[in-house]
Amino acid sequence: MFSKGVQYMLLSTLFFALMNVCVKLVPHIPAGEIIFFRSVISMVMSYAVLRKQKVRVWGTHKGLLITRGITGAIALILYFTTLQNIPLATAVTIQYLAPIFTTILGVFIVKEKVKAWQWVFFLVSFAGILVIEGVDVRISPFYLTVGVAGAFISGISYNIIRKLNTREHPLVIVFYFPMVALPISGIYCLLEWVQPVGWDWLILLLVGFFTQLAQYYMTMSYQSEELSKVANLNYIGIFYALLLGFFMFGESFTFGSYAGMALVLVGVILNIRYKNKLAKTGTQEQV
Repeated sequence: MFSKGVQYMLLSTLFFALMNVCVKLVPHIPAGEIIFFRSVISMVMSYAVLRKQKVRVWGTHKGLLITRGITGAIALILYFTTLQNIPLATAVTIQYLAPIFTTILGVFIVKEKVKAWQWVFFLVSFAGILVIEGVDVRISPFYLTVGVAGAFISGISYNIIRKLNTREHPLVIVFYFPMVALPISGIYCLLEWVQPVGWDWLILLLVGFFTQLAQYYMTMSYQSEELSKVANLNYIGIFYALLLGFFMFGESFTFGSYAGMALVLVGVILNIRYKNKLAKTGTQEQV
């Protein structure tokens, strides 16, 4: 029987996968417009939780909070753009580069050190991306660049969260994302609005609903279990993406594409496990 933390993380990855499917189901709706609807739903739900827990909504480090919101919104627009234009599993795999960029950028933003083995793991993951781009003719250099840029900007956003974690309540950080993303996506909508029709409305609502559930269960997982035991479960999302992409969108891949995805995941997972090992060794030395 799985522990509570593992169960919560499995639910979280499932809801993130369903969100990805919803985004892909409305390729005619611009990414910025999807984020607009997602932000409205997320902001209302997050604000309600903050009020219920009597947490001060606006925080104290507004510059960092707003920067986190801006980078998060841009990264999400780029990610949703790849979801709508390349195979589901490939878009998800490229987004998995975010932890690598987070570590590399952490050298400059939060002054963390990167060990020699970690650079090896980074190269393994980037080799995987090159393999995917080289063997899958459905992926243009343009959308590959968009996906990698989204993962890179996500890395900036995650580093800002690191800086804020000890200074702001986690719920405040969560709230600022939709609050800042709303005007950004609102401007996007003014320039490129597509009127949702029929089932589009339900799908757009489900994007926000599934996202909120995914974030809720991820938070519950991290609160219930050691980070090292549940963090790698995020990568089960690639299997959800492969299955859902096959059954819902008829997507299939060559052996080379699968090999490239495997390289990306191997590099990311080895990096995370190595960082956890270093953290445990450091803790033991301090004791």
